Amino acid sequence: MNDIMYAGKHLRTYNVQDHSHDNWEFIYCTSGQGDFWFDDESTLHYASGDLVIIPPHLDHKNESVKGFTNIHIRIDDATLPFKHATSITDDSDKHILRAFEDAFFYFNSSLDKKQLLVSALGNLIVNYVIAFQSNKPLSRVVETIKSSIVKNFPDCNYQLDEYLKSLPFNYDYLRKLFKNEMGITPHGYLTNMRMQTAEKLLSSQDQEYNVSKVAQMCGYDEPLYFSRVFKKQFGCSPINYAKRKKTN
Repeated sequence: MNDIMYAGKHLRTYNVQDHSHDNWEFIYCTSGQGDFWFDDESTLHYASGDLVIIPPHLDHKNESVKGFTNIHIRIDDATLPFKHATSITDDSDKHILRAFEDAFFYFNSSLDKKQLLVSALGNLIVNYVIAFQSNKPLSRVVETIKSSIVKNFPDCNYQLDEYLKSLPFNYDYLRKLFKNEMGITPHGYLTNMRMQTAEKLLSSQDQEYNVSKVAQMCGYDEPLYFSRVFKKQFGCSPINYAKRKKTN
């Protein structure tokens, strides 16, 4: 997963004809601006510092009046949560640009064992996209669901399914919308909130909590079920995790 299959550059370019790829395409604009046109008649504007991500097999063309330069990378089986072309903007320190420059350099170098670095950079770039994408403004209904989870996750009686079904939207639509915007399902987000809290409580150096108490504080009324979920998340039981943290 997240294997870089190709890394190239466009020098000053004005048009790229309609085409598609078998892999995900990641296009970082290093200067200029322009527009992508897709076969569903949608468009996506970009400018210097923007990264455009295009899923496999999606026909697209690139047009610019004044020209653009870019670094473009194709990644196989990218672990991304969305199915449509999207864009993100690099941060002020240009972390994504540095990853793209390194990926281009090492992919095209003759360095021994370069694949180790190229593989790591493929994972890094995909994770940057996931992290930066989550900073985009959320739709109102997704923000509402997220707020409900954050407010109620410690409550053992909180029923997320019932809450979702109480909203004036189709249940499956809400799950898909939440995952598209957050990169995770509502139930996955709830579990992550609970597990993050459990990890902090078990790592506390100021106060010790037994497993039953931690489970209750994280919204689980069954300590055994809580332990199974925790072990699946962290690879060890809550008791062993706490012991390991205390000895570190």
